[in-house]
Amino acid sequence: MPMNEYMIIIRFTEFISEEFFDLIPDQRKHINRLMERRIITSYSLSADRRTLWATMHATSMEAVEKILKMMPLFRFMHYEIVELMFHNNSIHEQIHVSLN
Repeated sequence: MPMNEYMIIIRFTEFISEEFFDLIPDQRKHINRLMERRIITSYSLSADRRTLWATMHATSMEAVEKILKMMPLFRFMHYEIVELMFHNNSIHEQIHVSLN
């Protein structure tokens, strides 16, 4: 099945509880696993920590929603999913080590 790319805009609820903060380490681990699998391709947090932007590969918007629902912080999220035509980003060159 072909993969599409989506932008997910996530806004957190106004009231952020101790439970929210306790779930942050699990959220970060979950995101890192999705990034390692190249499902999430970028993940950014605003300076005020209220808005996240992520790009994700998935077969459909419904698949994106399934992925979002598995996130530890899901119940604190209000989100919008936008299918992208394309998403350009700069690629950093890998450092090449010479053993000479």
